[in-house]
Amino acid sequence: MDEKIQRRISIAVDMDGVLADTETHFIQYYEAESGEKVDRKSLLGVPENLAFPDKTAVRRYVHTPGFFRSLPLIPGGVYAVKTLMEHFDVYIVSAAMEFPLSLYEKKQWLEEHFPFISWKNIIFCGDKSVIKTDYLIDDHLKNLDHFSGIPLMFTASHNVHSNHHHRLNNWEEILKYFEIIRRNA
Repeated sequence: MDEKIQRRISIAVDMDGVLADTETHFIQYYEAESGEKVDRKSLLGVPENLAFPDKTAVRRYVHTPGFFRSLPLIPGGVYAVKTLMEHFDVYIVSAAMEFPLSLYEKKQWLEEHFPFISWKNIIFCGDKSVIKTDYLIDDHLKNLDHFSGIPLMFTASHNVHSNHHHRLNNWEEILKYFEIIRRNA
């Protein structure tokens, strides 16, 4: 009997800005530090490192102990990843090497919020262009532009004016997108 073995479709999922709400966290840190209220509309289309009046703030926060460990979840992410894992090979991919504290804190964060993901499916790297999955869900163009598979842009304030990748606004849209992929596979 000659059975065809079908490879499962693979999906790389970025952590910061896709699973973890870095934008909200930056705002919370900035407001607590400066006492100034941040209007989210002022962040639209602005790179994260330039989003606040104090242009050193974001860089300072990502080097602050506990920043990555205390990131809030983006709504729907846990459920969506669990659901995707039923039919796809899902990998969490994070460029964690740039910020020395982030490596261990991101590992702890994933263990708390995504304990169902095997360590074998977590990739901490410096340059995501080496990732060879079928899909990449990410909020940063620098990662999507050089991805060899199908890039999917997760909406964030800093990318709202970019239109050269397929945009998915939230986890509900991602689940709908991959349900269509699954049915057509």
